Amino acid sequence: MQFKKIGIFSMLFVLFHSEITHAQLPGIDTVRLTLPDAEQLFIQKNLAILAQKYSVDATKALIIQAKLYPNPNFAFGNNIYNSVTKQWFPTSFTPGMSDWNFQISQLIVLSRKIHKQVKIAETNYKLAEDNLSDLLRTLKFALRSTYFNIYYLQQTARVYDEEIHALQVIVDAYKQVQGKGYVSEAEIVQVQAQLYSLQNEYQTLIDNINDQQSQLRLLLQSPPNAYLKPLLDTSIVKTDPLAYSFKALMDSAYTNRTDFMIAKDNLLLSRQYHTLQKALAVPDLNVSLNFDESSEYVHNDYMYFLGIDLPVFNRNQGNIKNARILIDYNNTQLQLTKETLEEQVTRGLQKAIDADKLYKGIDPVFAGNFDRLASEMMKNYMKRNVNLLTFLTFYDSYKQNIVQFNTISYNKVNALENMNFLTGTNFFNK
Repeated sequence: MQFKKIGIFSMLFVLFHSEITHAQLPGIDTVRLTLPDAEQLFIQKNLAILAQKYSVDATKALIIQAKLYPNPNFAFGNNIYNSVTKQWFPTSFTPGMSDWNFQISQLIVLSRKIHKQVKIAETNYKLAEDNLSDLLRTLKFALRSTYFNIYYLQQTARVYDEEIHALQVIVDAYKQVQGKGYVSEAEIVQVQAQLYSLQNEYQTLIDNINDQQSQLRLLLQSPPNAYLKPLLDTSIVKTDPLAYSFKALMDSAYTNRTDFMIAKDNLLLSRQYHTLQKALAVPDLNVSLNFDESSEYVHNDYMYFLGIDLPVFNRNQGNIKNARILIDYNNTQLQLTKETLEEQVTRGLQKAIDADKLYKGIDPVFAGNFDRLASEMMKNYMKRNVNLLTFLTFYDSYKQNIVQFNTISYNKVNALENMNFLTGTNFFNK
């Protein structure tokens, strides 16, 4: 009987060390990506960025339009009916036979309104560029955060996969000898329960990975059948969040945060709009030249006219007041953005320091030791040197510790990535 038990566990040992295979859907194409490769694809293919670039180009075209002067106006007139000749719409140039009238006029824009319109168009163009940069900053953070998340989730999934495979091998072998008295039924049930629990957790993890994969594919405009596998230099997790001074981080945020630039652009735009509205209170001058063939004053009469609105009722008072209020509003928004920026950078740095402290508290040989111990534990269980309870307890601890290790590593990397986002500069995770 003892000989047969040894044979059973020898068979388990052989099965366990056979090659682990992974089920894959047909048509799935695994794409291995470094972070620079992912960013390059993102810049080239992301449709949201491409659409925003078109918006920037469209705004730039409005600068050309703002520089244009009003077109001159040409008017022609003739009498409809000549009561002397009894003719309708006479066309004769003979004096007294018709009354030809020609007029050309030009609106002269005063108070440098066109110059002020050009300045507003230029600020709107800069605002569109800053909106593009802000979109790029936000999507880039989403890209890098998702990239890192997928990497560490895949590392966790690998551990689940190996443990599930090991338990599945044991369960399958046990089923072959079930009822023959070699292994107790209670032991089989315990191993199966552990296996089902792991499979359930594993499926939740895979669903999470697939959700992250979907988000990354959308950012990169990759085909739906692509399975993206990040190739990460894990040394980035060792980066010190205090490698740069707090002042350097804050100065970078003031200079490079696109939401702060947008707030400043909006304040400038409201001031320019206020200046234009005051200029619009000044009436424009209309100059015209007129030729009248049969004037009552003299034949072939040449005249000029100067016309201007009299600002008696409408002096653009409402629009000027509205523009003044918009200045106050955008100035308040700028102050709010500035205070929010300062608080976010301060809090973001503290989170990065805390994440770094937690990561540094982990034994550097922790993961390697657990991989080695897991292999040794499996061998000892197969040789019956340890009982089932010890075996299952160790494997559960092994799984929990690897999950925590990967989670802590991701939180550290993502905290540093968040500092890049908050400062508008790629200080970390280069």
